[in-house]
Amino acid sequence: MLKLNHMSPLLLSYLSFFFYLLSSSSLNVDAAAPTAAANPFTPKASLIRYWTIQISNDLPKPWFLLNRASPLTAVEFATFSKLANDQDAIANQLQSFCSSANLLCFPDLAQTLEKHGNNVDFKAYTDRNFTNYGTDRLGGVDSFRNYSDGENLPVDSFRRYSRDSVGHGDSDNANGREQGFGSYSDGSNAGDQSFTGYGKNGNGAVNGFNSYGKSANVIGSNFNGYGQSANGANDSFTSYGSDGNVPENGFKNYGGGGNAAVDTFANYRDQSNVGDDSFTSYAKNSNAAKANFVNYGKSFNEGTDKFTGYGKGASGHSIGFETYGVNNTFKDYAKTGVSFSKYVNASVTSSMGMKMGGKAVNKWVEPGKFFREGMLKTGTIMPMPDIKDKMPKRSFLPRVISSKLPFSTSKIMEMKKIFHAGENSSMASMLAAAVGECERAPSAGETKRCVGSVEDMIDFSISVLGRNVVVRTTENTEGSKKDVMIGKVNGINGGKVTKSVSCHQSLFPYLLYYCHSVPKVRVYEADILDPKTKAKINHGVAICHVDTSSWSAGHGAFMALGSGPGKIEVCHWIFENDMTWATAD
Repeated sequence: MLKLNHMSPLLLSYLSFFFYLLSSSSLNVDAAAPTAAANPFTPKASLIRYWTIQISNDLPKPWFLLNRASPLTAVEFATFSKLANDQDAIANQLQSFCSSANLLCFPDLAQTLEKHGNNVDFKAYTDRNFTNYGTDRLGGVDSFRNYSDGENLPVDSFRRYSRDSVGHGDSDNANGREQGFGSYSDGSNAGDQSFTGYGKNGNGAVNGFNSYGKSANVIGSNFNGYGQSANGANDSFTSYGSDGNVPENGFKNYGGGGNAAVDTFANYRDQSNVGDDSFTSYAKNSNAAKANFVNYGKSFNEGTDKFTGYGKGASGHSIGFETYGVNNTFKDYAKTGVSFSKYVNASVTSSMGMKMGGKAVNKWVEPGKFFREGMLKTGTIMPMPDIKDKMPKRSFLPRVISSKLPFSTSKIMEMKKIFHAGENSSMASMLAAAVGECERAPSAGETKRCVGSVEDMIDFSISVLGRNVVVRTTENTEGSKKDVMIGKVNGINGGKVTKSVSCHQSLFPYLLYYCHSVPKVRVYEADILDPKTKAKINHGVAICHVDTSSWSAGHGAFMALGSGPGKIEVCHWIFENDMTWATAD
């Protein structure tokens, strides 16, 4: 018996191709197949052969999925497969690995600009290290215009910026300086910002974060010791993280021990997608602090906010939460001086005046995100949510590489080392969140698996559905955030309750999908038309959950549609680059 366990990936690829030649009379693949298949030793070519062997039907291969296979060349494939055997080796070649394999990795910061000159216009700078910049300076003016504007992975550090300065613009022990962060990282795609000790021990500091991180994708900001022991600090966060995708912000010891601080969070994370904020020991042991959270965290998709030790030990403080979002945890906070009003709940009519199925639509759940099955009828006009893929662009890894990389909570330190994730960084949060979700116990009736390669996705899908399967997704993003008309509707498997496997992207350095099968669903395909011209603009795939009895009462679907768990069916579209598998008709 030939043993393949210790053979190189390149040799395995040659053997795989050889056996493929023996089992097939032709190398002909679908006419739409990319020419990359001509090289039999690339990960993509290997995947095409795997698909042909594992899937029993001859339906066209789904290039929306196969084109997200690893772009590694045959040589790169062999090189990085070998490096993956040694975690230190792959970590040392991370930037090259990420570039070649099309992964999401944060660039390592350049050398500190500590010795940079005075009065500098930092226009269009990005990925810079300002640690100890401006220490002990007298006067001086620095301008940051269009800093990290539109960048795809901005990583900037302002650690101990302007420490012990006088009359200059910043940080520890600074007096009377005013700082404005306008449109900082606006429209960026992933990144990590850190403000450590910023404004600490300052006097009369005024800081404004206006549209900071607005419409950004996966921006993480950490404010550690910000404004600590300061006097008369005045900070405003207006539209911070608004309309963003998975913003993650940490405020640790923010304003702790300060005097007469005034903090305003207006429209903070408003209309963003998910997001996680943590306020640990915020304003702890402070004196006469005033904080106001207006329109806080009203995401259209639930996020998570944790307030631990908020205002604990403070005196003369006034902290108000007005019209704040769902899914907040307030633990061990001050029992006096804290007020809560207008907690967001269901039965609020949408700002667009829309009602669906006779039920009021909560305006903090995007119109059309959830709908009733009866809406899927020819001629129905309904709002289409934003179905565009907001995740960073990444590719799958070949299974032979992904299987060698650690992926578990018990190996989180090894994962952080490989991907250069510092403590409390957004990369560290990303890794922990993805692993945690993948290791979560399945819900009632759910079968789940996280997959980092197309081969793993195929294996999971056929384990649930058998080999005669087809995978579908919505054709494009036309109609997003507009009213659309439903054209011809086709029920998969005759419109009967069926099994399916749905796969949704997770945020991770390489392309990672959370795939799961839940009981009692119906899957539909529908032409999507322009309601004015009746022209076809899209072909959508929708899944309807017939059994919602195990869903949380606070689920966004019930907020949008009314009712509660087990009382109604809930449908939603398959968004761009998500997909659902079902048996072929």
